[in-house]
Amino acid sequence: MEYTLKEVLEYIEEEDAKFIRLAFRDAYGVQKNISVMPGEIAKAFEDGIPINASEIAGFEGSTLSKLFLKPDPSTMAVLPWRPDSGRVVRMFCDVYTYDGVQFACDTRGILKAAEKKAKDAGINFKFGSESEFYLFNKDDYGNPTDIPYDNAGYMDIAPLDRGENIRREICLTIEKMGLIPERSHHERGPGQNEVDFHYGKPLKAADQMTTFKMVVSTVADRNGLYADFSPMPLPGKPGNGYHINIYTEDSEGNDLGEYVAAGILDKIREMTIFLNPMDSSYARFGNGNAPDRINWSSGNSSTLMHIDSLYGKRRVDLRSPDALSNPYLVYALLINAGLYGIENKLSLPPELEDEGAYLPQSKKEAGSIALTSDFIKGIIPADIINRYVKQ
Repeated sequence: MEYTLKEVLEYIEEEDAKFIRLAFRDAYGVQKNISVMPGEIAKAFEDGIPINASEIAGFEGSTLSKLFLKPDPSTMAVLPWRPDSGRVVRMFCDVYTYDGVQFACDTRGILKAAEKKAKDAGINFKFGSESEFYLFNKDDYGNPTDIPYDNAGYMDIAPLDRGENIRREICLTIEKMGLIPERSHHERGPGQNEVDFHYGKPLKAADQMTTFKMVVSTVADRNGLYADFSPMPLPGKPGNGYHINIYTEDSEGNDLGEYVAAGILDKIREMTIFLNPMDSSYARFGNGNAPDRINWSSGNSSTLMHIDSLYGKRRVDLRSPDALSNPYLVYALLINAGLYGIENKLSLPPELEDEGAYLPQSKKEAGSIALTSDFIKGIIPADIINRYVKQ
């Protein structure tokens, strides 16, 4: 459910909400927040709540000492694990400068700009996600270990699959926050799980992914476990992927998936460092079913891109990203690459399964490619590009 400003203010008053978490994200998509009392919420909507820019990854290059958070009322959700009395609600915020201009390095703003560009062109994008994560035991001091919660395999059931109740709690918690998971199951690795979502509009899909990661981490912690989204949590075991399903059509409902897929394949090497931001991201490539070449297939689901039809619409499934990427940047780049393919009416290369040029083989290589890309420079501010390349 999406709320208006009026509904938010009424809810806070009528439902005894005592704390309002104003959530935003750094350049890597890591969620941050500041809590305010109900008496401050009107000020937040009108003027914004100040934060120290120099302490946020990717914001350090700002010449302004303070930036301001302004909440998006449509994103309000109650945190179900907090007490019913004195409820805690959360809203995602956009980041602004003191003169009311959206901050250039606010990645939610970067995605909003890409979404507007597509809308102005009469193109509708929707994204779905399939995100994998491991569950690990903690030691007696509450620190994560490398001991998986179970030793089950792909789509196993209890008692081998000990994560079934955890996934159920994750899905029920997400539903209480107004989101609808599509399916969940045990993955191939020991302690590895997957939860999938139906497709949604880009901004909502990115907000949904951010909420999902917070819920998974919180539910795991409440059960004495640690949730790990990193690309390669265990050497020699399956890595964690973040598969992205893309649906595209014009204002008349015509499917544009082939052009979009061709545009993404054309730009994939230039954007890889933002889809795969860690050194360990590149250890995942070529491991198990994770792709390492630039190719596509309609039958082989292990290629970089799997293209099929679902409900009469072409689905483009991109399989290289990992879940430590920032979904706001990822979706912004995919929209722009897709628009490039549409504008230039690009055709897909021949269908390949075991061939194709390689994706970047290291973070250093991926960063070097991004630094020389006019495509990337036209979408992402230099401060963020440099932060990713030089980290």
